[in-house]
Amino acid sequence: MAFKSLLSVAGADHSDRDVRTAASLCAEVGAHLSVLILSPPPLIMSPPPLSDGISEWPTQRAHAIAALEKRYSQIERFSQDMARLETTSREIHKLLRATWRCYDVDIANCDQASIGDAVRQRALCNDLTIVGPALLNDINVGPLVINGSLFDTGRPVLVVPEGAEATLSPRRVLVGWDSRVEASRSVREALDLLAGAEEVRVALVDPEATCTGNSTEPGADIAAYLTRHGARVSVDLLASAGKSAAAVLAQHAIDTSADMIVMGAYGNRRLRERLFGGVTRWIVGKPSLPLFLAR
Repeated sequence: MAFKSLLSVAGADHSDRDVRTAASLCAEVGAHLSVLILSPPPLIMSPPPLSDGISEWPTQRAHAIAALEKRYSQIERFSQDMARLETTSREIHKLLRATWRCYDVDIANCDQASIGDAVRQRALCNDLTIVGPALLNDINVGPLVINGSLFDTGRPVLVVPEGAEATLSPRRVLVGWDSRVEASRSVREALDLLAGAEEVRVALVDPEATCTGNSTEPGADIAAYLTRHGARVSVDLLASAGKSAAAVLAQHAIDTSADMIVMGAYGNRRLRERLFGGVTRWIVGKPSLPLFLAR
């Protein structure tokens, strides 16, 4: 599908790098940019470790609660957050007026439990959510944005790690394929990218022969599908040799000079934060490539 509307989510205390990245992608494909600015989640104080002073904990706890209540009263925090959101909104408006005029900016002052729903509502009416380096580095907000945009809507997400060259017109794309529903959806959502690429390599790690279509050759069915959509496809069958599929794909992306990786996002509700952490760890030290994910 063609991407006509992109969503960029930023925290009020983030830099404007992620918004700049999304704006450049919108300019590349002529898309509308929707920006959602989120208030930062409240700080959470952990109890002191139990030790010989364990008898002092009730008094310490009472003092800590009193201090938190005094510092972060509901009215005071709301006022502070709104001021920060409005300041960030003005800065983003100023930035986008100078770079890309097809945009809208919204703010959401919500607690941590409501972030996912706030993102979900916006992601439902956009074609793609952009997750840039600032959001990736925010362990409090990042997983909640992934949940709201990727898992709760079925919409795709483009992860742009630090140092990656963000593009929606990649020349060479590596597709991680395993015949699962998530992989199929990632390919379908990325069809416009794949059809426009000079080279698409479908990579299967330790594949098994299938009995679909007219061939039992692994990857032949998805290659034929992509070819019918105008993509220039080749199939690579890779052996894991004891390595994880993610590590094999990452190395193959380096070997083939890929500009982007397209793959399915797996995991249920209990595994979502682990997925975010896994994606974050995977891209650290790996090729700095945009990662297109669909669920």
